[in-house]
Formats: sequence, C-alpha cells, structure tokens
Amino acid sequence: MKVIASNKKASHEYFFLESFECGIVLTGTEIKSIRAGKVSVSDSYCRVKDGELYVLNMNIAKYDYGNIFNHEELRERKLLMRKHEILKLGQRLKTDGLTLVPTKVYLKEGLCKIEIALAKGKKQYDKREVAKEADSKRRMQKAMKNIAVD
Repeated sequence: MKVIASNKKASHEYFFLESFECGIVLTGTEIKSIRAGKVSVSDSYCRVKDGELYVLNMNIAKYDYGNIFNHEELRERKLLMRKHEILKLGQRLKTDGLTLVPTKVYLKEGLCKIEIALAKGKKQYDKREVAKEADSKRRMQKAMKNIAVD
C-alpha cells in the first residue's frame, strides 16, 4: 500500500468514528496524475446522492502530458461501495448529523483506493484540549529523553 495523499486537516477538525475503504471511478488521465502524486483531499467531502456515494472538491491536477481529453480538476467522482453500506451510511448522516470525510488516497495492488471516515465535528474547546494534550505529551517525551541521556 502506497499512500499518495492524506487529509491532516480533517483530524484537526473532526472526531473519526468509523473508517471505510472505497474504490473510486477515474478516467485515464486522472489515474496517471494520481500515480504522479498530484492529488489533494484537504477540502473534500463525501455525499450520498440517489443511493450512490460521491466525493466532491477532490483536486486531481491536470496530467502534464495529457491532450485535449484531459479531465476536469474538481469534478464530482463516484465512489465504489456495497449498496447496503451506502444506504446505512446515508441513514447515519441524516439522523446523527455526521459527515463523511476522505482521510487518504492510496494505491493498493495497482488500484486507487480512498479511505473515508464517518466523522463528527469538533468544537473550539475540543480543539484546544487536543492541542493541550499533544503539548503535554511532547514535553513528557522531551523530559524522558533528557533523563535517559543523563
């Protein structure tokens, strides 16, 4: 598994409840651009529409060696998942007020996969608490390192 892009911003903005692996429907120039590492999922999100799952605002840069048949960069792309899983996700999105966020794009056995997470938005005080915990953990590691050196 080779990770091409990850969404670090999402872990700051959301609590992840569950994650799922999906296939993605791509054109020829899109997969070539992804293999070159020119993809960004930082501002993207997923939506269930008519019983199908789509990722929106996923930026795949135009393929450098493409011709007039090059792809649109921000088009809506269909995700491949089992029908009953999509329906179950759609129900949870409506009832619990959750969102679907892509966390990473990777190549697995030659195929492009996208990991999406069912997420709940963080409040401002949650973000401060997480930052405080990370800072204290960092200080503990530094102190342990200084004690080990002495």
